[in-house]
Amino acid sequence: MIPNSPIRPERIAADIEALSAITEPGRPWTRRAFTPMFLEGRQWLTRAMQEAGAVTQIDPAGNLVGTIPGRNPGLGTIMLGSHSDTVPDGGRFDGVAGVVAALEVARALRDQNIVLDHTLEVVDFLAEEVSIFGVSCIGSRGMSGTRPAEWLTRESGGRTLEQALVEVGGNLIHPAQRDDIKAFLELHIEQGPVLQNEALDVGVVTAIAGITRIEVVVEGRADHAGTTPMRSRQDALTTAAWIALGVEELAKALAAGPEHFAATVGEFEMWPNAGNVVPARVRMLIDARAELRADMERFTDELRNGIAAIAEKTGVTVEEPRIVSDNPPTPSDAGLLDILDAACERTGTRHRRVASGAGHDTAWMARITRAAMIFVPCNDGRSHTPDELATTDDIAMGAAVLLDAVQALDKKLQEES
Repeated sequence: MIPNSPIRPERIAADIEALSAITEPGRPWTRRAFTPMFLEGRQWLTRAMQEAGAVTQIDPAGNLVGTIPGRNPGLGTIMLGSHSDTVPDGGRFDGVAGVVAALEVARALRDQNIVLDHTLEVVDFLAEEVSIFGVSCIGSRGMSGTRPAEWLTRESGGRTLEQALVEVGGNLIHPAQRDDIKAFLELHIEQGPVLQNEALDVGVVTAIAGITRIEVVVEGRADHAGTTPMRSRQDALTTAAWIALGVEELAKALAAGPEHFAATVGEFEMWPNAGNVVPARVRMLIDARAELRADMERFTDELRNGIAAIAEKTGVTVEEPRIVSDNPPTPSDAGLLDILDAACERTGTRHRRVASGAGHDTAWMARITRAAMIFVPCNDGRSHTPDELATTDDIAMGAAVLLDAVQALDKKLQEES
């Protein structure tokens, strides 16, 4: 840990331990949004924010917000935070580390009797992970005014998302979108191995990769597996296998550059899925992620050309690839990146710039304010698993960078106004 830093690692460790204990019985660590365990975690966070000197509320979008007024509230708000919900049987640190680090920044400022000129807010966004309603980033989309209206009618367990939002304290009568937030910063575990492999303390996130999901359907012909000659078959699985290998080859070529790119055949279904029947139909879903939009456009173009060539070679029909969802990359604010780099230098933190291959609440906050992230290492880059692990010292180092950056930002924003 950084010598003489007001950040106290023992408080961070205690916070994470306390939230880790709030989990579904026998399922470490499971605290999904809109469940009783999630609400219990929110109660704990509310008390912790209040003890740090914040006034707490649930905003109209269902986010838990702790507010510490600045000396000049008219300047607007600097917001820090992440999310406290988890995936099923997920990790203790994904999201939680960012909320706890933001809370620790607030405590460190209080301990030094420092009051910012801007108002400081610590936020726990609602349902960053895919929720029981099948959608994610519900709170940050609500705060940024980008939550689709039709989402409110989605149902799960006999209730709609609209009803669930009200149950957690949201308010659909008043507008959720904010216009007073001057900057947003989020700390998160990397969920990848770069920082660990390079023995670095912090990653300054250049961009959140755009995510495009593409459905590919292969239509072959069912035949008897024992009697149909090999040269007479229209095997959908064989053609699908060629396509999957092509996806991997194309993704590796694009990933060879300095910018982040990845593609995965993450869903795969086959019909009739019988041992003695030639496969008649295959559906696959490709998840592609690119730091640069041009790389995604190249991928989709070459994917279509490659599929057409494979279909011609095998004689099996492949439907035109269908883009199911398409979110562009979100670059971080250039000015915030410079502030974070400088904060790393002042705190003596070993750092580099990296891209995020995963989605985060920051991507939606960037729609309404300048926004950026920092990463801290996690063991072997593993996440969304009970084995997910980040050390207290690494989270504390990240919190020290956040603390320095917030104080610098408090001054910088006034110089720019």
